[in-house]
Amino acid sequence: MAAAGRQRTRIKKQFKEGDGTKPNRHWRSLFLDYLAESSNVSESARKANINPSRAYKVRREEPEFARQWLAALWEGYIHLEMEVLRRLREGDQQTEDSDKYDFANAIRLLNVHRENAIRAQAEQRNVSAAEIRASIDRKVERIRLKVKAEKQRAGSDT
Repeated sequence: MAAAGRQRTRIKKQFKEGDGTKPNRHWRSLFLDYLAESSNVSESARKANINPSRAYKVRREEPEFARQWLAALWEGYIHLEMEVLRRLREGDQQTEDSDKYDFANAIRLLNVHRENAIRAQAEQRNVSAAEIRASIDRKVERIRLKVKAEKQRAGSDT
């Protein structure tokens, strides 16, 4: 039986297809932890041993899970933002595979997920979305300017 007051979503067979072996009863926590690390729903579902459709259905039907999902995406957004800033500060332009780090794509992802990040942060901090949007715009612009300066500096060194 579900914990007192906790809503349980019935998962239809088509949403279970693609689940690995019987999902861990704590799949929600596993999924949200991986989502906070990666911001990748498909990968998070794979690591939690579930079909992504299951996660989306539960998000639609359980408001608390939807809130936790947004919070995990906000955390992932912060991780990406901090990774870009760290790489810029340290001059770390290589990935673990010795490929060049794709700053332009990282900034594009930050912009694409900006609205979700704004909603999640506004909910957590109890401030208006407009204030959060302005704050994120300033941060992304600072990152963009640092990338531009780094490119100019790299070009003048050759």
